[in-house]
Amino acid sequence: MEVLKIATAGSVDDGKSTLIGRILYDTKSLTTDKLEAIETKSKANGFDYLDFSLATDGLVAEREQGITIDVAHIYFSTKKKSYIIADTPGHIEYTRNMVTGASTSQASIILVDARKGVVEQTYRHFFINNLLRVKDVIVAINKMDLVDFSKEKYEEVKTDFQALIDKSEYKEQNITFIPVSALQGDNVVDKSANTPWYDGQTLLEHLEELNAQDVYEKSQARFPVQTVIRPKKDEFHDFRGYAGKLYGGDVSVGDEVTILPSLTTSKIKEIYFFDQKFDTAGRGSSCTITLEDDVNISRGDMIVKSEEKPRVEKQLVATVCWMDSKTLTPGTNYFIQSGSNRILAKVKTISGTIATDFSGEDTSKNSLELNEIGKVQIQLSKPLAFDSYSNNRASGSFVLIDSQTNNTSGVGFIE
Repeated sequence: MEVLKIATAGSVDDGKSTLIGRILYDTKSLTTDKLEAIETKSKANGFDYLDFSLATDGLVAEREQGITIDVAHIYFSTKKKSYIIADTPGHIEYTRNMVTGASTSQASIILVDARKGVVEQTYRHFFINNLLRVKDVIVAINKMDLVDFSKEKYEEVKTDFQALIDKSEYKEQNITFIPVSALQGDNVVDKSANTPWYDGQTLLEHLEELNAQDVYEKSQARFPVQTVIRPKKDEFHDFRGYAGKLYGGDVSVGDEVTILPSLTTSKIKEIYFFDQKFDTAGRGSSCTITLEDDVNISRGDMIVKSEEKPRVEKQLVATVCWMDSKTLTPGTNYFIQSGSNRILAKVKTISGTIATDFSGEDTSKNSLELNEIGKVQIQLSKPLAFDSYSNNRASGSFVLIDSQTNNTSGVGFIE
């Protein structure tokens, strides 16, 4: 069964957790004890309705404050698909959590309160979706029940949001607007009689029709080696396989390949999925590859088709989302983790911060604070094979790891 990964985003009290809880309830994905707990807690809070946000807000602080703090991953299935929803926080100080939730998603749901319309956080969330190249964005204009299901209000929000789309790299066919009421269930799973002027799909109907491809777009094949397999059994005495996950494109037996960074060449001899042989491995496959020649390959190397080599350099420029309370400044050392490759690196320059409302770059700053996004030039201690993020999401992204605390401090998208 196909699996669709979805990230949710929206400002505080826009109803993200309530929307997800409503989907779980209407698709009968809530267990009996979970439903009873929601009913009990809703009554204790004095509500005359079911507070579906309790289905996803798992931390005590979340339930007490009525907000989302951490990224919660929710799993459910229908007859057509399985879904993984990343319920991400709406507060500005948790923007880094949204980057984390959206980084592996194929689709995103951005909630907009019909009463408030497009606000600052809407800009920020849409900017991050554009930066991370999330394929499909659903703009759920929520709380339509509080504006009497007004078509005029719905169209007004659409017009304001269109101004954001015009500044982004998105095409019209990748943005879908749906009027919903998460609390009452209008146009979430079932069609609403309250919006006769809306002739589109419900939210779930639209999700059911999205193509649940691998999150990585089709491009050039990249195979980062996770481990070298050398069985300890006599019958496999001469076996040497290279295991990992294939990104970007397909590879087949007989393809001429180059191993990076050594630039050694060979041909693919066999492709294994566990103990079965196949002639071709598709993108997104976890497999083991053997080569015709006994070459020196280790964890962190990359196997690519010889006619599709990436850049191999000791310097790169990237857009970095900073996630650490410690300020990022030029001259500091970090480890770059790209796939299975970890390399010591130094921050050379920071050219400025990027405004998340698409208004441009502030070049007066040469540092990044927590949750800020900026252009960074990085010097590496040894060559790294990489692509631009726009060409290959897997080989064009990395995380920065603090060399002293071992904390994940930032995430980068290579230009």
